[in-house]
Amino acid sequence: MKSLTINLPEDTNLKEAKMIVAAALFDKGILASGQAAEMVGISRRQFLEEVGKYGVSIFGETEEDLEKVKTLAI
Repeated sequence: MKSLTINLPEDTNLKEAKMIVAAALFDKGILASGQAAEMVGISRRQFLEEVGKYGVSIFGETEEDLEKVKTLAI
């Protein structure tokens, strides 16, 4: 595994910052959900429940996919 060090302001919520990075890496397919959860220090289930708050779908749809669904006549 590679390592990355990020210098953040003292008042930064580290769990929140880790979640933002983990969600982005999960969304891009760089990390699996279990790896992302481990990075944040939470369970895989908790990560999957929380990641939607960061605009990431656990189902892999893109915004374009969702827009297409909106135009379908049901």
